[in-house]
Amino acid sequence: MTNLDIVIVNWNAGNKLFECLDSIQHSNTDTSFRLTKCIIIDNASTDGSMEPIKDIALHFELTVNTENKGFGSACNQGSKSGNSEYILFLNPDVRLFPDSLSKSVAFMESPDNKQIGVLGIQMVDQNVSIHRNVARFPSPNSLFSQMLGLDRLWPKRFPPHFMTDWDHLESRVVDQVPGAFFLVRRSLFDDLHGFDERFFMYFEDLDFAYRARMKGWVNYYLSTVRAFHHGGGTTNQVRALRLFYVLRSRVYYVAKHFGFYQALWIIIASLTIEIWVRLGWTLMNWSGRNFLETLQAYSLYIKELPALMQKIKE
Repeated sequence: MTNLDIVIVNWNAGNKLFECLDSIQHSNTDTSFRLTKCIIIDNASTDGSMEPIKDIALHFELTVNTENKGFGSACNQGSKSGNSEYILFLNPDVRLFPDSLSKSVAFMESPDNKQIGVLGIQMVDQNVSIHRNVARFPSPNSLFSQMLGLDRLWPKRFPPHFMTDWDHLESRVVDQVPGAFFLVRRSLFDDLHGFDERFFMYFEDLDFAYRARMKGWVNYYLSTVRAFHHGGGTTNQVRALRLFYVLRSRVYYVAKHFGFYQALWIIIASLTIEIWVRLGWTLMNWSGRNFLETLQAYSLYIKELPALMQKIKE
């Protein structure tokens, strides 16, 4: 029987964590696989989201960190608690359907799919609308076009990061599957030494998918299996911090895969061009709150630059 570990990183997910665990319990009735461990790593939540889950019937292992270690680091921490053939990294704002686990594991176990290293499934919202969140591997050129907003103005000429031009109705090989449901072979995860913990939040799954591709593995989107995804997750509570982490992780990604000078160019472009594009966009949409949050994010980014520059030189 195939064994599966589930790792959930929680940070102030509120009642969504309880709903996620409850859905796992109802998705764990198929005898074709065994859920060996459900591991929760709490990154120093302060919202009381741990209280409701004490009454849930599903057995789980809980580790409460005294500080927020970041998403990738917490995922690595959780992965070390199990040894199953597969690890599912699952966001707490995801609710599984009864067949989400069994069909995903069965697909990966098929001899025809032995080169698939990472599997993602179709995500839907409360209106059963499909989230178009499969993504392309970025390059410095594509990131620059996104800074200018060209992916919004001329998406056919400058494809956006997320494949919004594709309806996500068919299964296919992709660059990056949605990180909210990230099913990976443990052999691959161990071979790549897990997620790169320099990415505190964002780009860690993208970086992993890219490294898996470079090793000859396939990242695959399976449209015939679904799960509910609330979307935005807990980072909606701290949108300025979310943008800051995106900006910082983007620099790490470019430096790692394209070199120091390309990363330096991204930094310069972000501070001389992108910031004004973002601020202008918020004004066009009459959003004073987004305007202030954008300023806060770039203020944090500028303060971080000395340390960031030092790290990407290493």
